Amino acid sequence: MWDNIIEYLKDPLLVVKVQNFFGVIYKKASQNEETKIIYSDRHDREDYDIKQHKRIPSDSSGTSQSSYETDSSAESPEEVVCLISNRFWYYLFVLGTALGDEIFYATFIPFWFWNIDGAVGRRVVLVWTVVMYIGQGFKDIIRWPRPGFPVQKLQQKWAIEYGMPSTHAMVGVSIPFSVLLYTMDRYQYPAHWGALLAVAWCALICLSRVYLGMHSVLDIAAGLLLSSLLLVVLIPAVDRLDSFLLTSQLSPLLVLASSVLVIVYHPQSDKWTPTRGDTTMIVSVCAGILTGAWTNYQLGNMVASSADPPYEIIWPSVEMFGTSLLRTILGFCGVLATRAIAKSVSYAFVCALLGRDKNELRNSANSLDNKNKIIVECSYKYFTYGLIGFNTTYVFPNVFELLLINRPTYYTEI
Repeated sequence: MWDNIIEYLKDPLLVVKVQNFFGVIYKKASQNEETKIIYSDRHDREDYDIKQHKRIPSDSSGTSQSSYETDSSAESPEEVVCLISNRFWYYLFVLGTALGDEIFYATFIPFWFWNIDGAVGRRVVLVWTVVMYIGQGFKDIIRWPRPGFPVQKLQQKWAIEYGMPSTHAMVGVSIPFSVLLYTMDRYQYPAHWGALLAVAWCALICLSRVYLGMHSVLDIAAGLLLSSLLLVVLIPAVDRLDSFLLTSQLSPLLVLASSVLVIVYHPQSDKWTPTRGDTTMIVSVCAGILTGAWTNYQLGNMVASSADPPYEIIWPSVEMFGTSLLRTILGFCGVLATRAIAKSVSYAFVCALLGRDKNELRNSANSLDNKNKIIVECSYKYFTYGLIGFNTTYVFPNVFELLLINRPTYYTEI
């Protein structure tokens, strides 16, 4: 029974059904027509009927993609075109999938620290990092491909990565629900509205990945289940761990050493994918944020609030909105400058240490055999994004303090 359920949930035809439901129409293409996405505001009567295919059972190991045949002859992916008949769903799901992208992380995390709550931010980032590391590691261990033919991918980003489990689904659980669980007893607000927002956030991300053809339903289900189980353990554990990491003299040594070790011993794939580089970015951001917060505490900048939670939410006045906007603009300019300078310097430095020409190495092919490129990529990303994390919690808030635009409660959030 379980085998039948798993095969059903991983079937590419189920992905196509979801796409059809939200207005993606599959059509046969002429022999000279390339596979493409066409925007259309009408349904064509000659819609491609996916039901005409008969499925040939795939290998139960999940390492090979499903094969299909028709009554006449087998069709290749190049013989199918997609028409998007409902632009609303398309743009909504493109926005939804962006909630699990690095652009979202790069904006949401600094904004949260500078404008909302640093104590919650540290905990959420640590939960997010552990969940993502485990999810990314499982991808390279399980090595199940993303949905194959006849599924047409409406987004090619990360297409080279393996698909099981969906780390977008794991982010869709870890970030909104950890925010909810860490704020519901800390602030006075209706928790049921927070829960509703978290569920909607998670559902949007998960549906977007299936709609775009990037994950099977089984990938999504596995990501939801794994991240939910992890949250049961991580939420209370991280709550206690944050206090230790903020106050202990050994914290920087522990954080930096463990972050380097988990990157070095990241599970190996059988082919090159961007998974390891993305994991390096996530881990280094967390290490930088925790180290920056620790520095603030050790220098005596942080003092616990005299009031006990739950706190009333301070809604921004016109003046507070102005200082928040100024912090955000200056902060993001600082993040972009940090990334540009740190990336250039660290890339050149590591290349020099290895005795390799940086331009030649940058233009060389991505492969598991290209050890030097992997070392350089992981090294510069670790330094660059670790520095961004450190600046987010230490350097930029101190600059805001000097400019008299810092959030009044920033240094009381322990």
